Amino acid sequence: MEKVIAIVGPTAVGKSALGMKLAKKFSGEIISGDSMQIYRGLDIGTAKDSPQELKEVEHHLVDICDVDQRYTVKDFQAGATKSIQEIAAKNKLPLIVGGTGFYLNSLLRNLELGGNSDVSTEIKKRVLKIEQEFGLSGLQKELTRIDPQASEKIDMSNPRRVMRAIEVFQDSGHSITEQQNGEAIADFCLIGLTDDRPVLYDRINCRVDKMVDQGLLAEAKSVFDRQDEIPQAKNGIGYKELFPYFDGQATLDSCLTEIKKNSRHFAKRQLTYFRNQMSVNWYNISQTENYVSLIEKKVAEFLQ
Repeated sequence: MEKVIAIVGPTAVGKSALGMKLAKKFSGEIISGDSMQIYRGLDIGTAKDSPQELKEVEHHLVDICDVDQRYTVKDFQAGATKSIQEIAAKNKLPLIVGGTGFYLNSLLRNLELGGNSDVSTEIKKRVLKIEQEFGLSGLQKELTRIDPQASEKIDMSNPRRVMRAIEVFQDSGHSITEQQNGEAIADFCLIGLTDDRPVLYDRINCRVDKMVDQGLLAEAKSVFDRQDEIPQAKNGIGYKELFPYFDGQATLDSCLTEIKKNSRHFAKRQLTYFRNQMSVNWYNISQTENYVSLIEKKVAEFLQ
């Protein structure tokens, strides 16, 4: 059975940098576990590795979709499984790096996910109409009505998750939470990075400021201009918060403050999910001076 390293943790904690170090040391290739880095052209707001880093180490599941394409957890599960097999066939180490908890969990547990990833166009249009006419609150109300079980378990603040849950129920008649574990596809070792909350929040704030310097506004404006065509991509943190600024309804500073706040809340949700749903070897990067060396030792032991 193939051995796979997965690096998890909150946004801005340093997962990508660690992934690059481990890939170079252990002859690995990186599989992105991020639900937004799949999109071509969304580079800054998704904190995608730089073009140079993408050349230095082979990356998978990055830049594989246009922004108007839908991408589901079942698509990720299939793509990541295929990438793991291809990387292992080259006698290289598959490294999953990214913060989308449910995506990773679907892979670790090989979940038999409810519903068909290719639900009918009619169902997708019906759910999209709810989102366009009534927004997130309308989606939440509809899911609570048809599938209260899912409304209590999924992240109801994420429009994409809520839309998917509605689609699954309407397509199959079963809740998206009705999932069974399948046979393990690989032997996983989970490495988790965390940090003291004030330090992490400061890193998040600094990252947002850096994104602005790198050209986030132009990238977000391109999303704003096509928002009716891209129901999934437009909901990414770092994009949707800037829409009021482009609409002339809010100041730039207030919108950037909202990005930072939502990013901090997202980091908190990520930590909660990983701690509750997975068995992770955690390393606090502020409290452990030689954490990289300890992680390298852990990986070496796992691979023996």
